[in-house]
Amino acid sequence: MGRAEVIDTVNAFLIDEFELEDEQLQPDALMKDDLDIESLDFVDIAVVIEQKFSVKVNSEQISKIIKLEDLYNFIIEHSPN
Repeated sequence: MGRAEVIDTVNAFLIDEFELEDEQLQPDALMKDDLDIESLDFVDIAVVIEQKFSVKVNSEQISKIIKLEDLYNFIIEHSPN
């Protein structure tokens, strides 16, 4: 799966699940401060990553995701494809 497809899939999920606007989804957006994604929300994000990308995420890994770009990069780096 290419970078553009990962970004499109992640952004679509964030828009749908967290009622974010497309303009908010900039690579340098801070997950907590800019996107208001809280600790419990990361559980939902981890489930979606596992379902859509077949990438397992543990709490230590998810705690290192600060910016939206970190999330994209994590998925791309750990994707089995």
